[in-house]
Amino acid sequence: MITVGVSQPGARALLTRLFQAGLKAVDPYEAVCRHVKLRRDRLTIGVHRYSLHPHRRIVVVGAGKASARMAQALERQLGSRIDTGLVVVKYGHGAPTRKIHIVEAGHPVPDAAGLKASRMMIELVGGLKPDDLLIVLLSGGASSLLPAPAPDLSLRDKQRTTRLLLRSGATIQEMNAVRKHLSRLKGGQLAAATSAWVASVILSDVLGNDLGTIGSGPTAPDPTTFREAWTTLERYGVSAALPETVRRRMEAGLSRSVAETPKPGAALFRRVHNVLAGDNQAAVDAVARSAKEQGLHPLVLSTTVTGEAREIAKIFGAIAREITAKNRPVRRPCCVIAGGETTVTVRGQGQGGRAQEFALAAALEIAGLPNVWVAGFATDGTDGPKPVAGAVVTGETASLAQRGKMNLLRALRENDTYPLLKKLGAHIVTGPTGTNVNDLYLLLVL
Repeated sequence: MITVGVSQPGARALLTRLFQAGLKAVDPYEAVCRHVKLRRDRLTIGVHRYSLHPHRRIVVVGAGKASARMAQALERQLGSRIDTGLVVVKYGHGAPTRKIHIVEAGHPVPDAAGLKASRMMIELVGGLKPDDLLIVLLSGGASSLLPAPAPDLSLRDKQRTTRLLLRSGATIQEMNAVRKHLSRLKGGQLAAATSAWVASVILSDVLGNDLGTIGSGPTAPDPTTFREAWTTLERYGVSAALPETVRRRMEAGLSRSVAETPKPGAALFRRVHNVLAGDNQAAVDAVARSAKEQGLHPLVLSTTVTGEAREIAKIFGAIAREITAKNRPVRRPCCVIAGGETTVTVRGQGQGGRAQEFALAAALEIAGLPNVWVAGFATDGTDGPKPVAGAVVTGETASLAQRGKMNLLRALRENDTYPLLKKLGAHIVTGPTGTNVNDLYLLLVL
């Protein structure tokens, strides 16, 4: 159930239907069922076919916020042909399964449960034979859920490094380039850990659907290097604060005394097939179709939005003012839609998330505009550490905050958007959605 914090019933119902349409289009259960088919002894995953003779084992592993629903779907499609399995999901995102064991672990900072599950996974895949089939279910969040520190690192080292990166403003591609070089599973190393055939079914939360970035690409070639990872750490000013063990590993990688991750063209990837089952574009397109069905003029801006959340909010504010004043670039009533993954460079000590920071910054940009709503929505149902999916603001939000003696500028300066939006009743609440394909950003002008 989706709860949208908007006082106007018509706008609330409209936004609810739009979000529901987006989520339905990227339901991981349906995505797996579309891409995995079993007929007699012939298994098809995407365009790849596998013969299932009696002695071939099928083992399932995976990680990510959507992977429990993916596991349920795979059990429906394959049933008793699955030998065993292990999938790691974020706390609260589990689901009942029969053959595939679901483990809940920490996200976005890895924890001991994820470490234990990673070790179990390495042991499981390492025992497979060349004729066996390993099916990997992968979705956003896998990087944190499968910490698997490199042999010379500890979980505490990974936690410290992850926190530094999360607060730095680094993009997901940059963060994962670092994490791949501190891991035993990321950057193609899961595929390298087994001699079996590997088929990955992937739900993308990464702009451009780069397989090497989604979940840090455990079954994909890694084009990044220790040099690029170190450059990222220096660029965002976190290299000096790294644990000494992480620094030593980076130095060893730079001097080539530690092996690089598997690169494009490596022979091991001849037995690996990666299948993309869903992405942010599917969600954005579904929202656009729903908007049109409800009498709105839809305009899709982009499915590759990046940059600081508050800067993206300025763009949405400028578009809102243009529509209100000149009825362009799209005629009202309208819905402007974008998808992607913004960043927040954390400078304060407050609580919030990307979608909430976007929404609160947008409130300042649309202040005073009538019949205008702006929403930031995390498709996994969690934006930041609190159980909210995002927030909706209107042209009245800034004045309501002022009357309530709430300081929007201070909240943004302290990255403390959650308490203020809670007081305003502006949050979007869904609970775990079972999927994860980046954020949605909406502008309604009625």
